[in-house]
Amino acid sequence: MHKIMDFMTNSFAPKVNKIVKNPWIAAIQDSIMTALPLVFVGSLITIISLLQNVFKGMPDFSVISDFSFGMFGLVVSFLIPYYVMEKKKNNSSKIISGATSLVLFMMLLSPTMTKSGNIQFIMSRFGATGMFLAIITGLVVAAVMNLAAKHSFFGEDTAIPDFVIGWFDSLLPITFLLLVGWLITIQFKIDFFNVVLLVFSPLASIVQSYPGFVLSVFIPVFLYTFGISGWVMMPVIYPVYMAGLAENAKQVANGGIATHIATQETCYAFSSMGGVGTTLALAFIMLFFSKSAQLKAIGKAVFVPSLFNINEPLVFGAPIAFNPYLMVPMWINSILIPTIVYISMAWNWVAIPTKTFLLWYIPYPITSYLATQDWRAIILAIIIFAISWIVFWPFFKAYDNSLVVKEKEEMSQQTVISD
Repeated sequence: MHKIMDFMTNSFAPKVNKIVKNPWIAAIQDSIMTALPLVFVGSLITIISLLQNVFKGMPDFSVISDFSFGMFGLVVSFLIPYYVMEKKKNNSSKIISGATSLVLFMMLLSPTMTKSGNIQFIMSRFGATGMFLAIITGLVVAAVMNLAAKHSFFGEDTAIPDFVIGWFDSLLPITFLLLVGWLITIQFKIDFFNVVLLVFSPLASIVQSYPGFVLSVFIPVFLYTFGISGWVMMPVIYPVYMAGLAENAKQVANGGIATHIATQETCYAFSSMGGVGTTLALAFIMLFFSKSAQLKAIGKAVFVPSLFNINEPLVFGAPIAFNPYLMVPMWINSILIPTIVYISMAWNWVAIPTKTFLLWYIPYPITSYLATQDWRAIILAIIIFAISWIVFWPFFKAYDNSLVVKEKEEMSQQTVISD
């Protein structure tokens, strides 16, 4: 265990943090984080739609979700080159880069053009299912615009205003990018949207499988216990999760049943109870069963945040991070809990999420019900809480006892010094 801790601390963590700080990776993360309020709006509409089961005369608010969560890919396509150019210190080009990416993204959605001059888009392609295309488009546009920003048609001593210089310097790369889009969609008649989905389908299939789903939960938790934010996995996992939810909604709308278990909603319904790593039970244990003064104080401090699924105070205050006593049970839960959830949904014991719900700060088991809209999820949430309690308990007792011994030794030393 000591060798693992040493490797993760001194070798692995610095390399991962270096990757996270890479402007291209960081731009994807920042773009998704910036656009998340649109998802939250969709989540609120999901809650409101439940009231329609009680109040039949309520208006249909689903269109709001269509133009918030349903436009997620479109917004991300703008934000990625915007943030790349910002991080590359090309601030004068970041807005036009984002606008170019947005236009190219819409072109690559392969809209249908009628003889009367109308353009028809497939609405679903603007949202979660278009995430992979949005990321590719954004990165390509950012690469071309960043390269172009290093060169100018004008010298440094020119008297031409900066905004005019910006126009002319952007003209060539924008023309090149849109010409490529025109060739793909108009001349070669390639549905690039479907091509991208085909390319990423193996990744989606892996994540949607049982081992893939478990790993998608375990890896962020494992990294988190070494102080590395689980968001580092966002560029890979999050688009798959969102596409899975969109596919579930499509399947149900067509009269079928949802089949994609690996979604962010599934994680928020169960495995994020108390925060990443299913730590709510540990917060309860610390508050009510700690014998050491240290853990008792920490339990009082972290209990309320944990109820609202905010576990940074617990992870770094107990601490769980870099603490073998509590890291190991957190790893066990991050394998065991998604296994239970996957089996429960695969065997139709609990409904698979079909609507967006990312209001993770709502206490459990309310979140479990809202994310799945299935009352059986409440029962499963209670079972998961009990199981995570059982897993944490022996490790917690060992850690608590070690602190009690340490505190007694410190008190004895203080007594000797005072005498």
